[in-house]
Amino acid sequence: MTPRTYRMLLGAALLGIGSSLIACGGSRSNSMTPPPPPPANLVLTNVAGGLTSPVDFQVPNDGSGRFFIVEQPGTIRIISGGALVSVPFLDISSKVDFGGEKGLLGLAFHPDYSQNHLFYLNYDRVSGSQMQTVIAEYHTSSNADQADPNSERILLLVDQPFPNHKGGQLAFGPDRLLYIGLGDGGNSGPPDPFGNGQSLATLLGKMLRIDVSNTSPGLQYAIPADNPFVSTSGALPEIWAYGFRNPWRFSFEREGTRLFCADVGQNQFEEIDLLQKGGNFGWSVMEGAHCFNPSSGCDMNNKILPIAEYDHNEGSAVIGGYVYKGSAIPNLSGIYVFGDLSGGKIWGLQETAPGTWTRSTLLSKALTLSSFGQDESGEVYVLDYSGGNVLKLASP
Repeated sequence: MTPRTYRMLLGAALLGIGSSLIACGGSRSNSMTPPPPPPANLVLTNVAGGLTSPVDFQVPNDGSGRFFIVEQPGTIRIISGGALVSVPFLDISSKVDFGGEKGLLGLAFHPDYSQNHLFYLNYDRVSGSQMQTVIAEYHTSSNADQADPNSERILLLVDQPFPNHKGGQLAFGPDRLLYIGLGDGGNSGPPDPFGNGQSLATLLGKMLRIDVSNTSPGLQYAIPADNPFVSTSGALPEIWAYGFRNPWRFSFEREGTRLFCADVGQNQFEEIDLLQKGGNFGWSVMEGAHCFNPSSGCDMNNKILPIAEYDHNEGSAVIGGYVYKGSAIPNLSGIYVFGDLSGGKIWGLQETAPGTWTRSTLLSKALTLSSFGQDESGEVYVLDYSGGNVLKLASP
């Protein structure tokens, strides 16, 4: 099986898987003194098991200490006190089109969840014969461990041409707006056959930004007035950045504004990007920092290059993570932790000088790494898709 086939089957081969820079808006040190090296030989300790195809780990930041795990077939499970709660928080499997890279893919809690009990989902469905991505709002019932399955308010529907490259991440930014990562819609022939990554006339292959607390005429959400393409003729106003193939996990740096995004490559290169408002991140003209279409002499003008990349000698599909902000592993502080799907490799990416990023291996373990998570204290966790486990990154 080729790496490309492996990625295209992600759930089946996962076993079934201001006009400003928001990314670079945080202050940068002028010091050229190298930071201390990240710790080597970290380990993963088991937190809980018994999950089915876990793909996302989120916390509501309500002081409860609970972990919410998204299972791709269409359920959300709670881990409380180190134990998996037997009854799902939510089960929408009857609505979800699950298989390959499709399913229930993302969860985000409203910044005011402890007061309003609202949360948001990204899932795939079939309506008639049309595949669609659904962005929907739900709320929790009077039981804090149970969502109301009848509370769905659909915010956005995006038609999908093929069953792969869905993206799936949702996250609220420090601006309290909802960011939505969408892949280019996949393909069954030439890569990005419709040129979705570079087209501002489609939501596919984009990072979107919407306001879920207000509405614009004819919409279930509002368009932020400072979105970069609001006044661009022919462009969809939800778009915040573009040129993505399959953004599989992005995250804001805690206590900062930098937005890190892992974009899964095609044949050769996997990349980590620092996202910029209005930025063009290259696909499908470029794969990583290299020409893709055409294979040489491509137009690199106004394309933002990744801060890190690796080729398929090291892995097959990048999995985005988090900047470590915990206290248990002091030498890891401020380092972006990410990994690879099939090789079980976990790396640290460190800004060793302003604008210079150095990648180092933190550990390698036999697992199918589908996603990372971060708890309220900033500690980092790993989801093992095939094993159904939640593991915690720790010192040996």
